[in-house]
Amino acid sequence: MAHASKQTYVGAIDLGTTSSRFLVFDTAGNPVASHQIEFTQKYPQSGWHEQDPNELISSVEECVEKATKAFVEDGHAKSDIETIGITNQRETTVVWDSETGEPLYNAIAWPDTRTQAIVRELKEKKGADKLRDICGLPLSTYPSSVKLIWLLRNVEKVRKAYDEGRLAFGTPDTWLLYKLNGGKASNIFVTDATNASRTMFMNLHKLQYDDTMLEFFELDTAKIKLPKVVPSSDPEAFGSLASGALKGTRITGCLGDQSAALVGQCAFTPGQAKNTYGTGCFLLYNVGEKPVISSHGLLATVAYDFGGKRKPVYALEGSIAVAGSGVKFLMHNFGFIEASHKISELAETVEDNGGCVFVTAFSGLFAPYWIDDAKGTIFGITQHTEKGHVARATLEATCYQTKAILDAMEKDSGHKLSQLAVDGGMSNSDLCMQTQADITGIPVDRPAMRETTALGAAIAAGFAVDIWKEFDELKEINQADRKVFKPQISEQESAKMYKRWARAVEMSRGWLDETEQ
Repeated sequence: MAHASKQTYVGAIDLGTTSSRFLVFDTAGNPVASHQIEFTQKYPQSGWHEQDPNELISSVEECVEKATKAFVEDGHAKSDIETIGITNQRETTVVWDSETGEPLYNAIAWPDTRTQAIVRELKEKKGADKLRDICGLPLSTYPSSVKLIWLLRNVEKVRKAYDEGRLAFGTPDTWLLYKLNGGKASNIFVTDATNASRTMFMNLHKLQYDDTMLEFFELDTAKIKLPKVVPSSDPEAFGSLASGALKGTRITGCLGDQSAALVGQCAFTPGQAKNTYGTGCFLLYNVGEKPVISSHGLLATVAYDFGGKRKPVYALEGSIAVAGSGVKFLMHNFGFIEASHKISELAETVEDNGGCVFVTAFSGLFAPYWIDDAKGTIFGITQHTEKGHVARATLEATCYQTKAILDAMEKDSGHKLSQLAVDGGMSNSDLCMQTQADITGIPVDRPAMRETTALGAAIAAGFAVDIWKEFDELKEINQADRKVFKPQISEQESAKMYKRWARAVEMSRGWLDETEQ
């Protein structure tokens, strides 16, 4: 319980796709200390995307040390940090030896597409059409399940560990919790329902592993260790830090990053939605206490499960593989800009996209299209095309896909969204957010404090230890200085632009035929 005599703070570990960070929040949701470190992205072959599991841990540990140091230097005591929440990139797959606690292969990151052939094969398998109703996800290269199958088939060390019953599987939350608790010594081996709902192994309705799913993927639970599924907010399940500056501090919250952003935006009412513009772009729409299985290409997922007497809350999700990573592509591969935040300046050197449309299908196209064989394609290039036009087209690609997702959500839910709450790196661009409002025809609402993912993890942790008891207590969190972007173009103009985008998507399909792969 929080004491009146000292102020209470909550820590949040945010293990993203490209960087780790640790933030300390006060109970009003303001960050008072933070530290961030980028970690290495490995691309050993085209379509492959890996990370070093040990580097994921060391980067988080360093962030905790540095941010805590800053917090203490600011006049606080370490003990003021009452508890910690964690949030993480989802679907990324880590396998380790349960006897030694050592990784057996690099982490396969969520945008990785090496599993395309496995996905095609699984789609032909008996029972494939029943899976989505159980787990909420379509078969694609995105979930953890197909990454695990690839590892079992292609990495001898992984197969051997499986055959000998010592293979541990987890998403980054599980790996992080296991290691931060001291590994094998404490053997904290858990995942929360939001992360488990991204593996395809969990029954979305029961929040437990499902035999039909495990049988479909031919997994023998006697040979593979799967983490226990627990609520996202829990005073005991996640253990505590085994070492470092905050040794002994409890971890009481855990949410997949997109769920955490929904919580951080305080979208606790059915019909509220948020869009996070990070490496990829993820739109979550709160549908309440019963899952809605999409018939328009969206994912059904667990929004959050705060345990106790509260029922789990579900969301419809639209996932876009490339958002900020498209900007990074222009920076690293083409040298258009020297820093990501300069993208808006470059885009503003021209009045419009000059007829240029960029389908950023670097990992195929995700929701609501699910076109695995699409490739990144730029249409409409003329001698008149400049860097600014390509920059604009890159920002617009994310906005168009967001509109496609919103249209699908409207069909699935029967409701049109009244406004869209936004966060994440690309939401810093006024140009991008104005474009988003123009293309969707609905107001875009941006908070001044955009660390909503970390804030969501802090909220989950705080609920577990009664720092907050009711959602109503969070009404004022992060409400100051929000900016609303209203549509500034006509519906006809917006429809014309979107029609051109839809045509470009169709033309990016099937660039590689099966015989060439």
